[in-house]
Amino acid sequence: MFAWANAKLAVMGAQQLAGVLSIVGRQSAEATGREFDAGADGKRRQQIEAQIERESDAFFVSARLYDDGVIDPRDTRPVLGMALSAAHSGTVEGRRGIGVFRM
Repeated sequence: MFAWANAKLAVMGAQQLAGVLSIVGRQSAEATGREFDAGADGKRRQQIEAQIERESDAFFVSARLYDDGVIDPRDTRPVLGMALSAAHSGTVEGRRGIGVFRM
C-alpha cells in the first residue's frame, strides 16, 4: 500500500471523531448524573481535531510503517507494476490459500 504526499489516512474525519467522542461524553455524563461541561468539551474537540489532522498526514502515517511509503504521483504506474510483479512471483510455501499480508 502506497500513498501520495497529499493523502490522508484515518478511520474517520477529525470533526466526525471529535463529534462522536463529544456525544459519548455527553451520554456518559447524563447516565451518571453529572453535569456536562460544554466548555471543556469544546476544548477537547479542538485538541482531538488538531491531533487527527496532524496524525492522518501521509508522512506521519508512513513513518509509523502503516503503509509501504509515500510516492510521487508520477511514479504510480512503475510502483504499481513493481508491486504486482512482486505479488505475482512470490510463492507462499507451507500454507494453503493466501499468504500473510501486512495489513
